[in-house]
Amino acid sequence: MTKRHEMIEQRDTTAWIFQVWISFILAFGATIGGIFYLPVDPWIKGFMAMGMLFTVGSTFTLAKTIRDNHEASRTVNRLKEAKAEKILRDFELHEAA
Repeated sequence: MTKRHEMIEQRDTTAWIFQVWISFILAFGATIGGIFYLPVDPWIKGFMAMGMLFTVGSTFTLAKTIRDNHEASRTVNRLKEAKAEKILRDFELHEAA
């Protein structure tokens, strides 16, 4: 009897994706609005806006890197598991013969 592994694809619901995008857009917009209405010189507003944009870009890069590393570790673990199953199956066949 062989054990069959199936890839389970995890998907987020449309409502969750909508909520994530709306919260991102609201947070981004509120921060930009807050920077725009600060009672400081324009160069300070520009510096703060640049820092915020850099932080948002770095956050996307970090999230992608973490996701990619997680997916890579899942692939390696599946390969190790498949190799171990093959060794056990070969051993069982050899013992049965």
